[in-house]
Amino acid sequence: MEKIKVYDTTLRDGMQAEGVSFSLADKLLIAKRLDEFGVDYIEGGYPMSNPKEQQFFEQVEGLHLKNAKIVAFGSTRRANTPVADDTCMKALLGCKAPAVTLVGKTWDMHVTEVLKCTLDDNLEMCADSVKYMKENGKEVIFDAEHFFDGYKANAKFAMQVLQAADDAGADALVLCETNGGCLPSEVYEITKKVCKKFKKATVGIHTHNDSDCAVANALAAVSAGATHVQGTVNGLGERTGNANLCTIIPNLVHKMGYETIAKDKLEGLTELSRYVFEIANLSPVMNMPYVGESAFAHKGGLHIDALRKNKKTYEHIAPELVGNERRFLISELSGSSSILAKLEKKKLVKDKAVAQKILQMVQKKENEGYQFEAAEASFDILVKKALGTYKPSFELEKYHIDVERDTDGRIVTEATVKLRVDGVVEHVVSEGDGPVNALDGALRKSLGRFYPNIHEMSLIDYKVRVVNAKAGTAARVRVIIESRDHEAMWGTVGVHENIIDASWKALVDSVEYKLIKDREKNG
Repeated sequence: MEKIKVYDTTLRDGMQAEGVSFSLADKLLIAKRLDEFGVDYIEGGYPMSNPKEQQFFEQVEGLHLKNAKIVAFGSTRRANTPVADDTCMKALLGCKAPAVTLVGKTWDMHVTEVLKCTLDDNLEMCADSVKYMKENGKEVIFDAEHFFDGYKANAKFAMQVLQAADDAGADALVLCETNGGCLPSEVYEITKKVCKKFKKATVGIHTHNDSDCAVANALAAVSAGATHVQGTVNGLGERTGNANLCTIIPNLVHKMGYETIAKDKLEGLTELSRYVFEIANLSPVMNMPYVGESAFAHKGGLHIDALRKNKKTYEHIAPELVGNERRFLISELSGSSSILAKLEKKKLVKDKAVAQKILQMVQKKENEGYQFEAAEASFDILVKKALGTYKPSFELEKYHIDVERDTDGRIVTEATVKLRVDGVVEHVVSEGDGPVNALDGALRKSLGRFYPNIHEMSLIDYKVRVVNAKAGTAARVRVIIESRDHEAMWGTVGVHENIIDASWKALVDSVEYKLIKDREKNG
C-alpha cells in the first residue's frame, strides 16, 4: 500500500484549543519530539500572527530536523490585491519554511458572505497564490476549507476550486471538514469522488471533532484514497478538537496495514502523548484509546481471569506496540484471579489462598471507604503486610497540628511530629502553607538524617473526597496523594473521619513506598 503522510498541526491548530498556549520554547521542544517520532510535516503557524511565530521559524532551523518538513500556514491572497504585494504571501516567503499550507475557500457561502467577492475572483485568488508559491520554490499544500459542506452546497464550485489549485501546481489537495459535522459515510463518498477526478494528485484529509467523528472521518477518507492525513497530538484543537493522531496513526498501521510511522517509533506514542499534555499543562485523558492510562486497564474479575490465559481475550492490541502497559485494577469487584494477576505481574506468589486473603483485606478496606485503583503503592504495602514481609521504616509516637490566624489575617500552620527510627526518637517542627503541607514537611525533616533519599521525592497531587456524604461533618473522607521521584510516580490512599489523619495515612504510605522501593532496588 502507498505510504500515508502524517501532517501534524499541534503547534498551530492544536494551540487554538481553549486553555492551551505554547511558549516559543514549548513549540521548539514539541517540534523536536515530533521529528524524533517520525511525522512527515510539522505545521509551525502563521509567521505574521505575532513575534513568537516569527521567532519560531527563525529558531527551528537550528534544531536540524531529520524527518519532518516545517510548514508555514497562511491564506490565499486577498481580493483586489496583486499576489506579490499581498502581506500573507510576503510573510510565507520570508519565513524560509520549505513548505507552505494555503487555505482557500471552497464553500460558495463563505466566498460571497465572508470574503465579499465573486466565485470567479476566489478561483483566481487560489490559483494565483499556489502558482506564486511554486514559482518561489515552495512545496504547496492546499487546504480546501469547508470542503465537505461546500461540496454539499455547490459541488461544481467546490471541485472548481480544487481544479484551480491543482492546475496551478499544488503538491497536495487537502479536504477540510472544518465544521466537524459530517459523518464517515459522507466523507468516504465525497473523498472517493475527488480521488476519482484527481487521479494523479495527492489527496489529503483534515477533520474536526464536533460530531465526535474526526478520527473515523479521517480513516474513511484514507479508505477512499486519501494519502495525506492531518491532525494533532491528543486531538487538541478549537472547540471540540481536531482529529487525534494518537488514535489515527496506530489504526493506520496496526488495523489497516498502511505504511506511515515506523513500528519501532510507534512504541514511543504513549510517551509523546504524555509529553504534549505536560507541555500544555493539561491533565492526560485517562480513557483515551491506545495512549490513555486506562486504555489497557482491567477491573472485572472475569476479564482478568481470561487475560491471564490469553491476552487477546480482552485486548485488541498488545499495549507494548504503542508504548503503553497493561494494568490490573483492584477493587471490591475483583475476584481472586484479579489479585493473582496483580501478584504475577509483580513477580510475587501464585498462591490462591494468599490471593483470597488479600482479596478479603481489599474488600474490607473498600467497605471502609478505601479505593486502590489510583493508589497502587498502598496496595503494594497491603500485599506485603498480607505476606508478612512488611517492616515499617519508622514508628509514630504522636503528631500535632497548630493553625493560628493573627490580627492581620495571616494564617500560620505548624506541624510537630515525634517518631522513632531504630530506637532513636526524632522530634521536629515544620511550618507549611496548610496542615497537610506542614505535616509533610515535618515527616520528611524527621526522617532526613536516617533516609537521605527521602529528599528525592515530592508530593505532586492531593485529592479529597467525602465517602459517606449523608453523615455530614462526621463523614469519612478519602485522601489520595500522588508522589514522584526522578524515576517514577505512585499513588497512596488514606481514609478517616478526620481529614488530617486520612492525610497522614496517605503520607505515611507514600514515604514507606519510596523507602521500600529504594531498598529493593539496591538489594
